[in-house]
Amino acid sequence: MQANFLKAKDNTPEAATATPAAAPTPVQQPQQPKRSAPVRSAPSIISADLVVTGTLSSTGDMQVDGRVEGDVHSAALVIGEKAVIQGEVLADEVTVRGRVEGSIRARKILLCSTCHVEGNILHEAFAVEAGAFFEGNCRHSDNPLGEDNAKRNPALERRAAAANAGASSVATNGGSALAAKGLDVGQTRTTGASAATVS
Repeated sequence: MQANFLKAKDNTPEAATATPAAAPTPVQQPQQPKRSAPVRSAPSIISADLVVTGTLSSTGDMQVDGRVEGDVHSAALVIGEKAVIQGEVLADEVTVRGRVEGSIRARKILLCSTCHVEGNILHEAFAVEAGAFFEGNCRHSDNPLGEDNAKRNPALERRAAAANAGASSVATNGGSALAAKGLDVGQTRTTGASAATVS
């Protein structure tokens, strides 16, 4: 019975001297350089009930719906309607629907109608919807992320000066005081023959 399952061997002399057929060689195709498409993952989310103190940094996308007391650095950033960021924002693309108290530096910036921004903006492309609130300076730059020392936020400096209860006044012109409120750091205001500089 085993004979039915076994293949009969060929005992001819040609079969004994024949070389086994060479296995076909795979045809190699020219290698093309791999194109690495940007891998987009889900954004990192700071939820509405979360308060973060310190710097947030991500190489991916980020969505802030809570409160951040510090700087935020990411590829793309969406600031939700109820979100508050107190610090500097650096990103390739920023969409602001909530509140930012600090400077924004990005290639593309969109201020939505629900936003409230108090700070300077350094941008390559900039759009503002009707109803958006923006207090500060806005300046175009070919490389907003590469520029150092973006101008300080005058609105926040005025608040800090007011909180220090008169410690920020400078005497000029016969002893009269010129309040620093309304002056940027390093800005000079002239009154008659005298000048005051806030430092």
